[in-house]
Amino acid sequence: MLGFLKNMMGGGDNAVAEAIGKGAVIIDVRTRQEYSGGHVAGSKNIPLQELGPHIASLPADKPIVFCCASGGRSGQATSMASQAGKEAYNGGPWTSVNRIVNNR
Repeated sequence: MLGFLKNMMGGGDNAVAEAIGKGAVIIDVRTRQEYSGGHVAGSKNIPLQELGPHIASLPADKPIVFCCASGGRSGQATSMASQAGKEAYNGGPWTSVNRIVNNR
């Protein structure tokens, strides 16, 4: 249960690193303007307010790591994707996910 809560709140760096190691798709749910100011290389930008219609098209065969500015919006996105049956992780701030990606 604690692991699940940490994942939802963006505190599961080990789980996120493991998901990235498995070829996770990284989705940044910040606005397009925020994303253009810096993002994880190879990530896809789907702002949180536009995510709903895209959930079904997210891969079912790969983990999904969501990130944003602080972990709040990515937590919401993780919840939405998990409820849709996706393997989803809250990466928290995009800078944390970027650090994991760059240290691989």
